[in-house]
Amino acid sequence: MASQISHIIYAKKYFDQLEAGQVESAIRIDKEEFLLGCVFPDIRRIDPKIKRRDTHLCFSPLDLNFSGLSSFQAGWKFHLYCDMRREEILNKYKFYELPHTTDVYNQPAKDLEDELVYGEYNNWEKLVNYFNNPPAVETGLDFDPASFFLWYAMIARYIEKKPDDKSMRSFLVKQPGLLKDLDGIMESVRELRKNEKAKGILGKVWQEVV
Repeated sequence: MASQISHIIYAKKYFDQLEAGQVESAIRIDKEEFLLGCVFPDIRRIDPKIKRRDTHLCFSPLDLNFSGLSSFQAGWKFHLYCDMRREEILNKYKFYELPHTTDVYNQPAKDLEDELVYGEYNNWEKLVNYFNNPPAVETGLDFDPASFFLWYAMIARYIEKKPDDKSMRSFLVKQPGLLKDLDGIMESVRELRKNEKAKGILGKVWQEVV
């Protein structure tokens, strides 16, 4: 599974392919709403009422067929598809055989990937504004609506600039399930930054994911 910036970069790669005619979509995609859906599933990290199965076991088969879905739902499905593809790519390159790649639920690798790929998107300011004022959408889940707006506000703050130790920590500290491991996560991120092979493999994911 990837973190939020990486999912946005994956979506940009998909949009680029759509515009180039390299892939086709069964629906007309609203890009901003698609990106809203694309980072939605991990909202479970801040709301204990939402279980992983509620947001990550929702579409079958996991492919790029978005027939009958809204742009938000298509982005949501795309998130799950990319999580699957990311693992396939990392396993292909034997990423998890390298030191620190499996530390703390693989979280440090996700955070480092966000840092590495941030520069592949160039319209962050517009997306920050959108996430700070997200439209109401029907998710089909029963949870506190405040969690919806909090999640996107958190992401908006996180994506304002290229991630560094401070912004990573600020984003992670708001996720209760990671609090006890926060120092370990940040230490592993620093160790992974020294590993050129690991960084090289992480940099391949967005290029191969779609």
